[in-house]
Amino acid sequence: MFDRLAELERRYEELGQRMTDPEVLQDPGQLQKVAKAHAELEEIVSRWRAYRQVQEELAETRTLLEEKLDPEMRELAREELARLSQREAELEKELRVLLLPKDPNDEKNIIVEIRAGAGGEEAALFAADLFRMYSRYAENRGWRVEMMSASPTELGGFKEVIFMVHGKNAYSRLKYESGVHRVQRVPTTEASGRIHTSTATVAVLPEAEEVDVEIRPEDLRIDVFRSGGHGGQSVNTTDSAVRITHLPTGIVVTCQDERSQLQNREKAMRVLRARLLDMKRREQEEELAAARRSQVGTGERSERIRTYNFPQGRMTDHRIGLTLYKLDAVLQGELDEVIDALVMADQAEQLERQEAGL
Repeated sequence: MFDRLAELERRYEELGQRMTDPEVLQDPGQLQKVAKAHAELEEIVSRWRAYRQVQEELAETRTLLEEKLDPEMRELAREELARLSQREAELEKELRVLLLPKDPNDEKNIIVEIRAGAGGEEAALFAADLFRMYSRYAENRGWRVEMMSASPTELGGFKEVIFMVHGKNAYSRLKYESGVHRVQRVPTTEASGRIHTSTATVAVLPEAEEVDVEIRPEDLRIDVFRSGGHGGQSVNTTDSAVRITHLPTGIVVTCQDERSQLQNREKAMRVLRARLLDMKRREQEEELAAARRSQVGTGERSERIRTYNFPQGRMTDHRIGLTLYKLDAVLQGELDEVIDALVMADQAEQLERQEAGL
């Protein structure tokens, strides 16, 4: 580990020197690339330097304890030794986490697909609650939400809603949301006050660039039709809605939110690329039997990952056993406590596998 850290520090210093090179300074594209690489190494290098500084202070304190000291000074030195030893352990753990392989998709924008599951209209209303929760979380982080496609219901729910989140590290924060979300509450339509259980599925897909997946024109069937609103009413008198079928995989994407056929087609292609990239990633994970998929990870679509219990004001994430009694705040987009716990659990599992040599 320490050889790797020393190598990264040398690389960091080399990049710093390159940023002052006149040849690099004259090329904005190259300068941006070098500056980005330099910034990416800054955190781990600063931690590595802090770790070495603590080790030097530890050595000095141990030497001091070997000298003849009065009882008061010896006690102070022992306290300092304990403090530095604890700091050394903390920094070493942080360094091990920072050296974990980075998910290449972490910095990407995402496409989120929410679909009502079991529970009829109540499930559709829950899907709308989840859409608002993620939208508010994105807003709190300064990200932008772009609606891609929606199938609303008469009561204000969604049979399906697909939207894009534009923002740095959006995938790294929300990738743990994929799976089945369960709600337990008394529906507004329930006269007897009986608690119902409904579900919605969430899929979080990293945005795919054209270079990430190859889509041949002959593999697509594109149909156009008129957009429909609530109850099937027409919202557009032209054939602006687009349905794209990817023939090799059978994936179908429909987009009708825009009035322009061209805009709907472009949005549908973005969703299709993201789904194909996600399929490709999952196939690769299946092939890597030795490096099994993390239990926390991004979650299986069929796995029940979280329960939202309204009578008790409770939210439970079943993957890590986390329960919070502040459901209202969570549904208002205050998700950081949940996501931070999932990130830490994922990192701990990766470290455990790394130490086991898996």
